[in-house]
Amino acid sequence: MPSDLLFPHDKIRPIQKEVIEDITKALENKEHILLHAPTGLGKSAAALAPALTYALKNKRTVFFLTSRHTQHQIAINTLREIKKKYHVQFTVADIIGKKWMCLFPGVQELQSGEFTEFCKATVEAGKCEFYSNVRTNFKVSVQGKKTLEEVKEGIHHAEEVITLCRQDTVCPYEITLELIKDADVIVGDYSYIFNPLISDVLLKKTGKILENCIVIVDEGHNLPNRVRSAASVKLTGIMLKNGIKEAKKYQYKETAACLVMIQNILNRKAQQLLPGQQKLIEKEEFAQELNTYKEYEKLVDDLNFIAEAVRQLQKKSAIGGIAKFLELWQGTSEGYARILEIARTKNEAVIALHYKCLDPAVVTKQILDKTHSTIIMSGTLTPTNLYRDLLGFDKERTEEHVYDNPFPEKNRLVLIIPKTTTKFTERSEHQFNAIAQQCTTITNAVKGNSIIFFPSYAIRDAVAKYFNTVSRKRVFLEMSGMRKEEKSDLLERFKACKDAGAVLLAAVSGSYGEGIDLPGDLLRCVVVVGLPLLAPDLETKQLIEYFEKKFKKGWDYGYVFPAFNKVLQNAGRCIRTETDRGVIIFLDERYAWPMYSRCFPEDLNVEMSREPELDIQLFFGKYIK
Repeated sequence: MPSDLLFPHDKIRPIQKEVIEDITKALENKEHILLHAPTGLGKSAAALAPALTYALKNKRTVFFLTSRHTQHQIAINTLREIKKKYHVQFTVADIIGKKWMCLFPGVQELQSGEFTEFCKATVEAGKCEFYSNVRTNFKVSVQGKKTLEEVKEGIHHAEEVITLCRQDTVCPYEITLELIKDADVIVGDYSYIFNPLISDVLLKKTGKILENCIVIVDEGHNLPNRVRSAASVKLTGIMLKNGIKEAKKYQYKETAACLVMIQNILNRKAQQLLPGQQKLIEKEEFAQELNTYKEYEKLVDDLNFIAEAVRQLQKKSAIGGIAKFLELWQGTSEGYARILEIARTKNEAVIALHYKCLDPAVVTKQILDKTHSTIIMSGTLTPTNLYRDLLGFDKERTEEHVYDNPFPEKNRLVLIIPKTTTKFTERSEHQFNAIAQQCTTITNAVKGNSIIFFPSYAIRDAVAKYFNTVSRKRVFLEMSGMRKEEKSDLLERFKACKDAGAVLLAAVSGSYGEGIDLPGDLLRCVVVVGLPLLAPDLETKQLIEYFEKKFKKGWDYGYVFPAFNKVLQNAGRCIRTETDRGVIIFLDERYAWPMYSRCFPEDLNVEMSREPELDIQLFFGKYIK
């Protein structure tokens, strides 16, 4: 461990010491490292301290990447503590999505792609005063330099930079880009390194090169799906309807006719499909049909030209989204699936053509091959070889470490209750009622708050109608699509019930499955109902086939492990510090099956229970014979 280590706290925990030593070795050898370390260990400090120490001595740049804006604050606070403790000079830049930094009125309603095009057009037309106040003939203006000096005086969260820039009427994103040029540490979203459309622009504008970058990926279990999602696009009947309407509105008759032609092609190809059905489409099959009407590349160019003209008249263009899809459709077939489906929506069945990324390594491998070192860390990164393979790490240059859980085993009770299931073929009103009865027995036995996670909102609602009638505790419901303020308000009201005890019914992939901290007596029990396995649709089958062909592990990599890691993330909400005490319940018979039980970390010490009420009361010391 470096003698001059910039560690923010007075005491280094034993496992933190191991993490620091392993990261230091990886940095010195220009290696990558995957770290599975328990939640609550202090991974951010254990990673930032050696990375910053090495970077300052060797003129490298540290990127600390997260999947959520809320997680930036942990890194910012850690860096502030380091500067305060050691009085060492270094610069930090915190950057969030460009749209969320924009001060131009009305842009929050735009989709990401729409915002990018609108911003470009507005700046080029000289209509953005915030940009114009920062740059004059592409050089930083006097006003821009003044604001930049203010920002450089401390380590600021992005929201603080936005507030300063609003006061000075300058663009927060452009100010942050200038700050990044000299920054030693950059805190940002995954996309600033792992989305080439975004990272290429950032690196080019700031003069940073990947070979000199140390990349820390926090909550790294999220990275594969984030990359896959960003690299996937779709074309829907609704997009085409909006595009046709837009073309007619501005009298682009030829464009409207082209879009009707595309609509007709999709309709013909989907003729034999029923709602919910899918089929594979070849890249050339779709492109050749378009070519019979107009040369493919010429069609795309024409749509892009019209979309640009529309944006001059309104902020966004539906035609632009169609053009972008057609461009990307011509991409590689390796690691991708092209799927046509009739998707079910609340109001109607909609035709959708997908270009789906199956393999995140198609994007990430070329990035990882360039970085000085990349550190992937999470409390649910097992098996580490899964993430090594999925992301395309070079085996010869990558270390994998799984650290023991330092929290007292006696502080947690982990049970499998194999009495019910959410297996698709077993779902029924009788089964939902049985699940509700089991959940009631568990949560009524817990003195304090409980969260119950369900595989989907639909299953949650099916169980909730029975649970609500028998639970003795106040019940909160997480709703799909809640705004940030609504999520925070619900969480605060739930926390306020810690003495009387309440139950929050949530979804595995919802807002509360990860990224929240309820330490101490704020949460006493987590129940994970069922297994959130992917729907057995065409995409899932393609994932399994692809990873079977590439790694001979199709079922594990494409189906079992992704679902199980969601389960473990949910379970991790309960024990957040070494003094927390709580109960973790896995409620489904399949958790006892070897196929799934092998996925539990060894140190979790899972037990089977037929009398959960008794086990819980004994654990909390409330059982009276």
